[in-house]
Amino acid sequence: MAGVAVVGSGNYELFIDTGFVQDAFILDANPQGVLNNTQYVLNGTTNFAGVLEGCVGVNVRRGRRDQGDQFGTGTMTFTLSDTSGIFNPFDELSPYFDAATAQPGLAPMRKVELIRYDDLNNAEYLFKGYIVNYDYNFALGGIDTVTVFCADDFYLLSQTVLDEFNVSEELTSARLTAVLDLPEVNFPIAQRAITTGTQTLGGAAAFTISQGTNVLSYCTNINEAEQGRLYMSRDGKLTFTPRVGNTLSGSVADFHDDGTEIKFNSLGISFEADQVVNRAVVQILGSNNPQTADDAASQAKYFIQTQSITNSLLHNDTAAATLATYLLEGEPEPRYTSVGTALNMLNTAQRDTVAIIDIGDTITVEKTFTSGAGTTELAQELSIEGVEHTLNIGDGHKILLFTSPTTIVYELILDDAIFGILDADNVLG
Repeated sequence: MAGVAVVGSGNYELFIDTGFVQDAFILDANPQGVLNNTQYVLNGTTNFAGVLEGCVGVNVRRGRRDQGDQFGTGTMTFTLSDTSGIFNPFDELSPYFDAATAQPGLAPMRKVELIRYDDLNNAEYLFKGYIVNYDYNFALGGIDTVTVFCADDFYLLSQTVLDEFNVSEELTSARLTAVLDLPEVNFPIAQRAITTGTQTLGGAAAFTISQGTNVLSYCTNINEAEQGRLYMSRDGKLTFTPRVGNTLSGSVADFHDDGTEIKFNSLGISFEADQVVNRAVVQILGSNNPQTADDAASQAKYFIQTQSITNSLLHNDTAAATLATYLLEGEPEPRYTSVGTALNMLNTAQRDTVAIIDIGDTITVEKTFTSGAGTTELAQELSIEGVEHTLNIGDGHKILLFTSPTTIVYELILDDAIFGILDADNVLG
């Protein structure tokens, strides 16, 4: 099995792009110049060096914690224990130092990849991005450590600004594609997973993109108009999905506390006033006519709680009014907001399933509650909004999933007493 074994969790590797070929044969070098060795080959094969074995711990955070938040840059932080000094950027004898250019190989803006190998030895990405910063910590009389901060491609978009751009009236997905295609952005086509949007954006003069507009901020505004999801997937693809609505039921993982399915060891439950939006105001660019939606019954019970979007990219007031109505959440409902598990609690197949759960997936969480002399169970189907990984070679792999409620519809089943009824809850698959 490839990679480094992590207690009760599987095999993993953390690869860093050093900027030069790592396993090339080098004359008069030891061990790179030893004849007939299998590690260092003519011309080499890879720029990536595996460093997980020297890691103290790895932490990954991607997505958002709540459906009302915007998606931000995914991050990964890891700490290397530098017992031999090879991670020191001043060490010219380090295997990660490029003698040809006299530059340290472990440098900012190098690519980085966290991989888990499943039971069939297939490599599954948990994070892809770039190193942003190295913090080298000298320990007098102890072992030096290096803390490395990484970010996904949203970081690159956040560091880029647009030239003035005259836009056309088009769907959100088309606008996003047009922005990514601009020469000052030039985001790789192979790293895109853009689904056709449902909302039309404006193309009049008021919607012209100003010189100096931040790319990530503008892309976030596109998603704000769509109310879908815009994020970097675990394998490094910029992913855009349309307005969140009814979802065809299809849970990728079922979490139960009764031992019958995937075990969990933490569960967040929310029932709070912040869930309520009983007045929503949306105003499009160039308009002096804000569109307002009110839930009078909710306002009478929970006072007025407003969500406001100004300078929306939607193309007309009708679309703005529709969005305002979409944003209303008149009644708070208790729901599971997060679920956590540790892979060393699970069997092999469950580990392979849970490790690669990603944003946008649907899961089921079922909890048993003791009430008086009996027990009750509550199961909810939820969408994944955010993922956190905590990895330690000697302690294992822990995962925390942040969720949002989702309206589930079911596939129509002929002659079934419940699922055979053609209505809003049962649909053709």
